[in-house]
Amino acid sequence: MTAALARLRARTGVSLAFAGRVTPSGVLLDAFDGHVVGPLRGVLLNAGHGMGGRVAYQQRALSLPDYVGSPAITHHYDQVIRAEALRAMAAAPVVVGRRSVAVLYVALRATQRQLGRLLDAVSQEARVLEQDLAVDDVLRRLPERHGDEEGPRERVRQSRVAEAYADLRALAGEIGDPRLRARLLNAARLLVDEPPPDAPVPHLTAREKDVLALLSTGLPNQAIAERLGIGVYTVKDHVKNLLVKLGAQGRMEAVVRARRLGLIP
Repeated sequence: MTAALARLRARTGVSLAFAGRVTPSGVLLDAFDGHVVGPLRGVLLNAGHGMGGRVAYQQRALSLPDYVGSPAITHHYDQVIRAEALRAMAAAPVVVGRRSVAVLYVALRATQRQLGRLLDAVSQEARVLEQDLAVDDVLRRLPERHGDEEGPRERVRQSRVAEAYADLRALAGEIGDPRLRARLLNAARLLVDEPPPDAPVPHLTAREKDVLALLSTGLPNQAIAERLGIGVYTVKDHVKNLLVKLGAQGRMEAVVRARRLGLIP
């Protein structure tokens, strides 16, 4: 969550990025990136109330050009929002297994009518977080391996390694110099573990490896297409091929199988 909020604030330049965990009692605001000046920290939002309560309940992203003047939400928490001096806000639910587990927010201390960019950014980061949480859940359900002790720090490290690997492969595709491109791809390969002995490793094309690397970071098809400079339907075709080659039923299972085969970090 901390890394997601840091990325959000860096990408959007908002005054504050924050998040709340969905608990049986409501949405608990307990993660922040940026200066908190009011009583926002630790606020518990009741289901369906306020922006976060509505987003978690309806499982739909929402943007408000001016929170305190919006007719789209109940105003149970206006006093808190005014104390924090927040105005324009966008929020998206994090949904895992059809259940809302968190809400991500970005907020400005000024009104703003055009919030499409902020809404896209917070929605995309929510999808990345969903992917990470879902993959973690799949990994927890797999039979334990001897000596495998993956704690929160190790999962964060693995996520960063996966992002570095994906960035190196994507950057290599943008380099015209063949020697420099080869060096970048070699550097990327150093981040990948050797496959298990006697494991049947499928042959993937270079572009399938690029798509798989970005898929492992949780990016949706549109973001992968933009990162690689290809069409979104081309990405969908590559994803279908990956599912077949890896014998997976879905994207998350494909990522888990690819990691076990040493195809991605």
